[in-house]
Amino acid sequence: MNENWMQKYEEVKDILVCPTDLETYFTSNEIAGQQLETMEIGNVSLPSGKVVVRDPLVALNANQSPYFIEAPKGNFPVTIAVVKSEDWGDRYAVVKVEFTKEKPVVYREALVGIEDLEGVDEDDFFGFGVDAGLGCIADAEVLPYVDKFEAELDVDNMYDDYFAGLFAQSYKDHPNNQRDAGDWINWTVPNTDYQIPMFASGFGDGSYPVYFGYDANDEVCGLYIQFIDIELALSEDGDDEDYEDDDEPENFVFLKD
Repeated sequence: MNENWMQKYEEVKDILVCPTDLETYFTSNEIAGQQLETMEIGNVSLPSGKVVVRDPLVALNANQSPYFIEAPKGNFPVTIAVVKSEDWGDRYAVVKVEFTKEKPVVYREALVGIEDLEGVDEDDFFGFGVDAGLGCIADAEVLPYVDKFEAELDVDNMYDDYFAGLFAQSYKDHPNNQRDAGDWINWTVPNTDYQIPMFASGFGDGSYPVYFGYDANDEVCGLYIQFIDIELALSEDGDDEDYEDDDEPENFVFLKD
């Protein structure tokens, strides 16, 4: 990130905003006729406030920068808004980290400071990529502890040989809003007190936007991952398609790449 990039960001930051009031996913019982339910999954540890949102099985250890906007430091509650659909099954629509009790008045996309901002318009987002059907929230300063643990564990496949058992146990302990293989865990990095929540990514693989919520005083009050825009999904394809739990209709991903 440099001065020229920051200047361009100031020009486009009010274009890279979410047109949906994401907080309504946590305060409404339904949207567009689809039932909603919220689910608390514990805290995320942000000792430095340098937030990363990634696919934990593909890119958690990637040499990438955290978002240039820093969050408050500390442990903060994570809540998932679940859409309860007869057609889609239980799907995770939005994930929220609550930094304060203030209500967001605008949601600006979280960026790392190297994105190409030329020609950005209101239909664009950058987001993060998912290739293993999962997302997670972590602190950049926690990731070296993850690297150390994985190196010491020395397994062929981190999911099959380690995480699969934790997800399966999560379903046994908290079966509501999960499939039997498990759809979320709140992982405490071994030999630390740091927590990294992991969760299924809406309809599966794709690219998903992340937003910082700003309150009326222009202070960061929350972080939001939008996996599904319910109204957009219904308006584009209607609600007459039947999807099984393992289907991943990418056209339901919010906005376009």
